[in-house]
Amino acid sequence: MRACFIIPIYNHHETIAATVAALMPYQLPIFIVDDGSDSATKQVLAELVERTPFLQLHTLAKNTGKGGAVMAGLAQAHAAGMTHGLQIDADGQHDTSDIPEFWQQAERHPQALISGAPQYDASMPMSRKIGRKITHFWVHIETLSLRVKDTMCGFRVYPLEATLATIAEHRPGSRMDFDIEIMVRMFWRGIPIRFIPTQVIYPEGGRSHFQAFADNWLISKMHTRLFFGMLLRAPRLVWRRIRGGSA
Repeated sequence: MRACFIIPIYNHHETIAATVAALMPYQLPIFIVDDGSDSATKQVLAELVERTPFLQLHTLAKNTGKGGAVMAGLAQAHAAGMTHGLQIDADGQHDTSDIPEFWQQAERHPQALISGAPQYDASMPMSRKIGRKITHFWVHIETLSLRVKDTMCGFRVYPLEATLATIAEHRPGSRMDFDIEIMVRMFWRGIPIRFIPTQVIYPEGGRSHFQAFADNWLISKMHTRLFFGMLLRAPRLVWRRIRGGSA
């Protein structure tokens, strides 16, 4: 397994240095994708590149959305010979103390998508909590399974070859809909998905790029596509569930 980290970033100059510092003890390649960030973020990234020898920065000319940045990072890592990439957000939401468990699970199950199953504290906004419940409901329908516990956590280890094959077959949404859609489509392809409980916080004063109307509209359209996609795949999904003996 040739492992690396993948960090999509858009205007998080306040937190990216701390995120990179938490990853440095692993001495693994770090692929940062600058998704058209502002000048303050570009300055911090330039400084990080100078003092971090195993960090590679890929800059997108304009903002493509979180999904677009992640897909660019996955492609960059695969082209560099990596087999697995741990995606972590740049804003400090994810608990880096869980990283060893992610890598251990990836080594034991190299074909699987390893994802965080977030455990939230009181910092989680109520609107996001409701949105997650709605998405969980639809994902259970789209997969005809209860095994896909959470599709919205961006803290996960991707098996790069299988992930890029899934993207090539049907390119997922490039914004906040990406995390959900790529997991559902990988499940449809029969790629194992494993979950690790992990603490996720909404840092005080943190900057969220979730746009309530625009992103919820994209996610609604995505669920519509996935629902009809499920109907086409329903016989195979039902047979897999019967054969597997669990929901």
